[in-house]
Amino acid sequence: MDQLLAKLRSRGLLDDDRVAQARAALAEGRPLDDVLVAQGGMTELDMLGQLGEAFHLPLVDLEIQKPTREFVARFPARVLLRHNLLPVSEENGVVSVAIGRPLDRGGLDVLRLATGRDFRPVLAPREEIARRLKEILGVGADTVQSLVSDADASGIQVINHDEDGESDLAAAAGDASIIRFVNQVLTEAIDLRATDVHFEPFEDRFRVRYRVDGVLVEASTPAEVRRFQAAIVSRIKILSHLDIAEKRLPQDGRIKLKIGLREVDVRVSIIPMLHGEAVVLRLLDRGAPLLGLEKLGMAGRDRGIFERVLDLPHGIVMVTGPTGSGKTTTLYAGLSRINDIERKIITIEDPIEYHLDGINQIQVATKAGLTFASGLRSILRHDPDVVLIGEIRDHETAEIAVQASLTGHLVFSTLHTNDAPGAVARLVEMGVEPYLVASSLELVLAQRLVRLVCKACAKQVTPGELEAQELLAEYGERAPVKVWRGAGCRECRGTGFRGRSGIFEVMEVDEEIRSMVLSNSPAIAMRRVANRNGMTSLREDGKRLVLEGRTTLEEVLRMTRDESTALKPEGKA
Repeated sequence: MDQLLAKLRSRGLLDDDRVAQARAALAEGRPLDDVLVAQGGMTELDMLGQLGEAFHLPLVDLEIQKPTREFVARFPARVLLRHNLLPVSEENGVVSVAIGRPLDRGGLDVLRLATGRDFRPVLAPREEIARRLKEILGVGADTVQSLVSDADASGIQVINHDEDGESDLAAAAGDASIIRFVNQVLTEAIDLRATDVHFEPFEDRFRVRYRVDGVLVEASTPAEVRRFQAAIVSRIKILSHLDIAEKRLPQDGRIKLKIGLREVDVRVSIIPMLHGEAVVLRLLDRGAPLLGLEKLGMAGRDRGIFERVLDLPHGIVMVTGPTGSGKTTTLYAGLSRINDIERKIITIEDPIEYHLDGINQIQVATKAGLTFASGLRSILRHDPDVVLIGEIRDHETAEIAVQASLTGHLVFSTLHTNDAPGAVARLVEMGVEPYLVASSLELVLAQRLVRLVCKACAKQVTPGELEAQELLAEYGERAPVKVWRGAGCRECRGTGFRGRSGIFEVMEVDEEIRSMVLSNSPAIAMRRVANRNGMTSLREDGKRLVLEGRTTLEEVLRMTRDESTALKPEGKA
């Protein structure tokens, strides 16, 4: 080691102080590669290059030299994952294996004993090896291989269970490997910022998918996981306190997880399908930071209107959009702005997605009789200034919300409509009288979430012919000559997108709109008036992000519809 340290010092890679620190760390038993990165001030690639040169080991780029799944599958996954080894290629009967610790050959010895093959070490960063192993072998590969080995050794194969097999199924679900596999899937989903996890049974496979930034991506899982489908579903049922013997009816439940310091609420939905039970898990990360108004991505006009309405003493502020469009995040950003010692704020939600200090929050419990409507009545007896209703779902809740706003409360809520003008019609359809809607409604905000171009791999490119035509059609003379694209990298898992931002349609209910509500005017007529008064459609707001280089036109078109086709001039059929 002294000779190696002397060589690194002679090359100017280490000074006398760092050499002394490295020797002290080595005396404590720490690996040399860790010491060089920590005390030597080298990057891992520099360290691998120097040690590779010293020990005549080549450095490989795993982005270029990609082994196939079939090749890696020849070797025991448990050994590869435990020792972070990646077989790369084979030549003349000798297998090149990427390792991240040049001085630690113990893993290669274990692999040699397990397979009887000859191996030649090559070098690659440890994180690269681990990432490539997960991509090739799939999440939980070592766990599934343990399950297969145990099942084959015992002659037991967990595939399907009838009603008489409940005890066997419970035992299978309690197997340590099944528990570990489910935990590994949930951990990976949270690491990827997934909002949902889908377990989907098919005739010849059991597919796992994550919804990341609003788009489903397939998780890499071992093919053998299909054999343990029933046990995996049963494990999820046990976690969510559901009946593992019931496989004919849909079931809903909840799981509370703690991963490190993060608390995650999981909503569970299980539905019987043709080839078994399908499971969808909705992940709500309570540790996610709450965004302020400045982080939502609103245009200046829209944010100014929203902030002005937040200072009103009473009225209804409605946020609309489909599930997963960020409605609750927007409402809580507003609440956090007005959360002070002078106001009492109470919320009733299902589920509570954010915990905000200083705000009284109520969780709906339908089975116990605590619904939005019954809870809202009780809330109004607690002398609140501001009330947030998670969702207006029925006539009773809508009517109480309107009455609350008319008796001096500022009410926030969400509604499932496609656009802002449609919220007025939806309230009337629920049975609320138009004059009450006109008197209470102050602002309707529709929103969607669009994916943002990954900052790590973003670059400006010249649009192709077809894209240039689309840009010209959407922007006219303002069409950009260059557009931003994500090339695809590790940060975005090759998608070119990472993170999302809101696009908004903000309709302020002024006197002109109120008179139209009173006269039962159609939503399209309200849209014309709102547009004339400065409201931008969701698509128009999305175009703003395209011009700013934050997203792509395709992404905006995917998430919005063209409202201009419906806005025919007044008086024309």
